[in-house]
Amino acid sequence: MIFPGPLRNHGLWGQEAINVVLDVLLDRQLYVDASAAAWAAVETGISEGMLAAHAVTTIHYLIRREMGNTRAAKTVSAMLRVFGVAGVDSTVIQEALQLPVSDFEDAVTAAAARLAGCECIVTRDPRGFRGSPVRSLTPEAVMPLLYGG
Repeated sequence: MIFPGPLRNHGLWGQEAINVVLDVLLDRQLYVDASAAAWAAVETGISEGMLAAHAVTTIHYLIRREMGNTRAAKTVSAMLRVFGVAGVDSTVIQEALQLPVSDFEDAVTAAAARLAGCECIVTRDPRGFRGSPVRSLTPEAVMPLLYGG
């Protein structure tokens, strides 16, 4: 998830951050509470959330594989009522190629976040975004920033 602008207004979920979205969608017991709280901050308007465009296609694929095409389409449609989409175009890809981020999909997420004006990336693996121009935070770490705690 990428949070554009001040944290109280924005965010983007990207490739490793896909795990945060899937925690909620698949009710992953170890992680669902913190991930659902971050999702709820977006859904209730406390913050704005975005998904990188490539994250949306990956989420659809993973849900379709587990639950079928109809369920995947409904899930993605519902998800897009909550989250915006940060575009991935040649400018994003070119920037990602220049970033010192070890995983290319994470670099694309970081570039998409920066170009969308996001303040942070919410992920369970902030270390995967070392070298990102946009800071990365776990769902647990972002909550006090969202709620002023």
